[in-house]
Amino acid sequence: MTNKSVIQTENAPQAIGTYSQAVKAGDTVYLSGQIPLVPETMEVVAGDFAAKTRQVFDNLKAVCEAAGGELKDIVKLNIYMTDLANFATVNEIMATYFQEPYPARAAVGVAALPKGVPIEMEAVMVLS
Repeated sequence: MTNKSVIQTENAPQAIGTYSQAVKAGDTVYLSGQIPLVPETMEVVAGDFAAKTRQVFDNLKAVCEAAGGELKDIVKLNIYMTDLANFATVNEIMATYFQEPYPARAAVGVAALPKGVPIEMEAVMVLS
């Protein structure tokens, strides 16, 4: 595929495995899962679940911007949580990062996530 390019930014955590922060194919950008790592230290952000959720959104935002888009360009958001009791907190925080129309979304409860974090998100963005 000749129209495929890798998106890379120092404003989001560097990949900690065999993947890219995002891959752009045509006008679609596939954002890899982001966990609440602070880009400068690659350590999990301190604080409660809400602080960790905000860090994940900030990381997604940085990758969106590196690809030439914004959070509002996300059309599909997948959220993985180790405790679905935190779902209301995610909704509350998400409303501060997004406006209607909201992206399509899935929220999935999982047994564990990398580095023992409680939340991870991945997304698909379409650039206009």
